[in-house]
Formats: sequence, C-alpha cells, structure tokens
Amino acid sequence: MQKKAKWILGIVVVSACFLAFKKPAENYFEIAKSLDIFATLFKEVNTYYVDEVDPQKLIRHGIDSMLESLDPYTDFIPENELENFRIATTGQYAGIGALIGVINKKIIVTHPYKNFPAHKSGIKVGDELIAVNGISVQGKTTAETSALLKGPAKTEVEVKIRRHGQKNDLVFKIKREKISITNLAYSGLIGSDIGYIKLDDFTPGASKEVADAVSKLRQLGAKKIILDLRDNPGGLLHEAINIVNLFIPKGKEVVSTKGKVAEWNKTYTTLNNPVDTEIPLIVMINEGSASASEIVAGALQDYDRAVLIGGRTFGKGLVQTTRQLSYNSQLKVTTAKYYIPSGRCIQKLDYTHRKQDGSVNAFADSLKTAFQTKNGRTVYDGGGLDPDILLEQRYLGEVTSTLYTSGLIFEYATKFCNENPIQPDLKSFKLSDKEFEKFITWTRDQKFTYSTSLEYETKKLVEAARRERYFSDLESELKSLSSKIESNKAEDLHRFKDEISELLSRQIAFHYALNEGQYIVSLAYDTAIGEAIKSFDDLSGYRKILTAN
Repeated sequence: MQKKAKWILGIVVVSACFLAFKKPAENYFEIAKSLDIFATLFKEVNTYYVDEVDPQKLIRHGIDSMLESLDPYTDFIPENELENFRIATTGQYAGIGALIGVINKKIIVTHPYKNFPAHKSGIKVGDELIAVNGISVQGKTTAETSALLKGPAKTEVEVKIRRHGQKNDLVFKIKREKISITNLAYSGLIGSDIGYIKLDDFTPGASKEVADAVSKLRQLGAKKIILDLRDNPGGLLHEAINIVNLFIPKGKEVVSTKGKVAEWNKTYTTLNNPVDTEIPLIVMINEGSASASEIVAGALQDYDRAVLIGGRTFGKGLVQTTRQLSYNSQLKVTTAKYYIPSGRCIQKLDYTHRKQDGSVNAFADSLKTAFQTKNGRTVYDGGGLDPDILLEQRYLGEVTSTLYTSGLIFEYATKFCNENPIQPDLKSFKLSDKEFEKFITWTRDQKFTYSTSLEYETKKLVEAARRERYFSDLESELKSLSSKIESNKAEDLHRFKDEISELLSRQIAFHYALNEGQYIVSLAYDTAIGEAIKSFDDLSGYRKILTAN
C-alpha cells in the first residue's frame, strides 16, 4: 500500500512541478512548502487513521478537488482512463460499432452505427443485450458491457440478444473492426435548392465530411446551405478552422489563442482555397453549441459570411492542452482563451473570480465590450454568441420529458417497429391518432407516473402552511388546489399530444432508418429550420442582416 501511495503522490508532485516551472521564481518556496506539508499529512493519515484507507482513492479525490477549483475542463487522466479519453477525442476504437445504454434496467442497443459490424450483422435499435462471449451482461453497467464488446480489430465476439416479439434469443457472431464514428448526423436537400448539414462533433475528419457534403449538395442543386451546429459540444480546433475555410478565402484569421505562456500564443489562419465564398449560408446555434462550434459560428458571423439563427451559445472560450505526466497519466489543463476575428472572447463564466461559496458568475452585460464585424455590425463578447435572429426557446412539457427520460418513448418505438416490420414512407410518416391512443393505453399498463413542478410547489405550500399554523384555515383551499392539479394532470397525455407524437414519430423513424430516418421526419417538425427557410425565401432581407445599420 505504501508503494502505491508513493507513485500516486509522484503524479501530484510532477503535476505541481509543471505548474511551478511556469510560475515566477518567488512562488517556488510556497509550492515546495505546500507539497512538503501535503506529503507529510498524507503519510500521517495513511499510517494512523482509525480505519484502513485506499491511498489511490484518497489521492485521486485530492487531485480532482484541486482541479475542480479551477474550471470544469481541467482534468487528470490516469492510465486506465486514457482509452476512453482517446475515443472521446478521436471518435475511433475497435469493436462492433454500436452505442448501448440502460433502459429500464436492461442493456439496450440504442444506435448500431450504419455500415459497421453490428448493423451489417442484423442487430437492430432496441435489441436487449443478454450476453457477450457467454458472459451475462444483465446487471452490468454500460462501461462494463462496452469493455466486453471492444477488442482488437479482426477478432470475433459472440453476442446474444433478446428482440421484442421473438420467442427465442438470437446469437450473432461478429468480427470486430476499427470504428471511426462519423461527425455528420445527416445531410440532404430541403425542398429543391436548400442543402442541410447536421454536424454533431469535431473529431478527425469533420471538415472533410462537411466539404464532401457541401459539394454533393451543390451537385444535387443546392443554392443555399444550412449548417446545423445545435447541441454540438465542439472538439478539435483544426477541424473548426478548416470548416470556416470552406466558406472564406485563404489567408484569413479564424481564431487566436492567448494565455500565460506567451510563446504558446498563436494566430490560426485559413490555409486552403475555399469551396464556396458566395453561397447564402445560415448557421443554426443554441445553448448546446460550444467551443469549436462557437469558433465556426463566430468567425462566420465576424466575416458577415453567415446569418446565425437560434439561441445564444454556451460560451466556452477556453483552450485545453494535454500534458504528459509520470506513469503514463496525463493532465488536460486550460492554458489560454480563444479570440475570434473581431477580437472578442466568447467565454461566458469567469472562473478566475469565484464567489465565497465557490460558485461562478457570468460576465455581467454591463461589462461586455462592443466589437465590429467586417461590415461594421456591432457584436459583443463575454457571453457566448448572440444569434442574428433570436428564436424563442422551446421547452417540453413535464409529461413529455418524463416519457422520454424514462425510456418509454424508446421502448414503444421498439415495440411498434417490431410489430410493423415494413418501413413506411418516412417523408410522409406521422403517428396516427389511433396509434397515439394505443400508446396511452400502453403507458398505463406500464404504470407510468410522474410529478410536475406545480405539484412540487403545492407540497411546499402545504408544508409552509403547516409550519406557520395556517393549515387548518387553508385546508379546504389547498385540498381543492391539489385536486384540480391532479385532475388536470390526468389529461396531460392528451394536452401535450402534439409534442409527444412528434418525439414518438422521430424515434420510430430512427428505429427504422437510423439518423437518416430521424432527420427526414424531424425536419418537418423543426420550427427553427422553418425560420431558416423563411430567411432564405427573402434573400434581400438575408443580405440586409449582414450589413451595418
């Protein structure tokens, strides 16, 4: 145990020494003093604490707590987590090519990636995993199950699954392959001349995928492009730069980084000839668009190359660098901030000046600085990107959200597709009223329950009335209120029929035809895309947005 403590402590020392190396000389003594105190403290706790302690767990907690006091993006990555980190940043691994999840305590295939081993073998969305190579996965976590499915490329793995409506379990022998997850969820035409591209990530190859999609869409007749970056958390910086380069000329600044280490500061420019600098372009954004997504959207806004539609972005303008530590561990540390061409930084939260309780403030609107785009439009820093056309955020009803998060919408889609194996025409597909009533009956059979925010607030009101000794005077009114809420709640499935039907239709389409099916159905419901189409229908208005007032 003492040996293990030594090597873990070494990680802390190496991490701190890296930071110390970059600190002014007058801080060296304080750092050395603090490390000495920490080492002797840890030794005393490890030796004398009344119960046995796990040195590795104790040190990891200390490291994590230290880094959490900085920002959410500075992380310690031990050797046993490097593979997951690599997969997250590259989108590549060796396995069967299927995303799995836990739905109602069962390990379920939620997405067999198109044209990869699981999909080619016949595994479907909604299949329940029973065993991998004879090892039962029932009761295991997704991480444990995923580890069983992964392995060297060209090796075989036996997968037993249970399919809705089938009496017997099915066994598949699948040869693992190197899996490279695509960044594009979907691309296709909307109408006759609008190309639509949904980009989900910025892992290696993202810019090539977007370039290929733009070229293909133009060949199909696209004269306008919608690039959808909603809920895209970002990724690799060079992929973001290359995507911007598709639409602006060679030699233009896209982003610069500035941090404590001056020699690491860098300005990134476009290096290639663009694909198209004239085609009308709309970028869809929302609060889930972050980091590399904000660089793409922000640079295109700063050059007045695209109209941004949707909601304000997340506001992540921090740069992370990975540093090698001892024992094959790594430190992902924030080293700089991003600045887009107008000179603004879109970082929203000020982690440097925390409040006494440790919480973090967003930069106040009064402290924001105005900047100018290429055409002289005024834009601001300090809070993510503001869209050129702001759309009202849409919120799902409590009943709809609970149906979705509980997995019932997914499970009903599995049931529906297995009972109706012939795929309908997805371009005109919509859940029928009759089928919706079947769904309501089925949810009751599943003993579906949920709580609303109004119920929660009413309970708090009752508790307050009891504490303040007003309950006896208000009892009848409070009971009447609770009764009315319960009565209205009974009708929620019908009250929120439109949005529940929409989610069901999307999920059923995904079960049938994966991303392609889902987006064929989704685009018909998407009101934000409808606004983008309206903007393209009025090209003079579109161009006016991109000029200074």
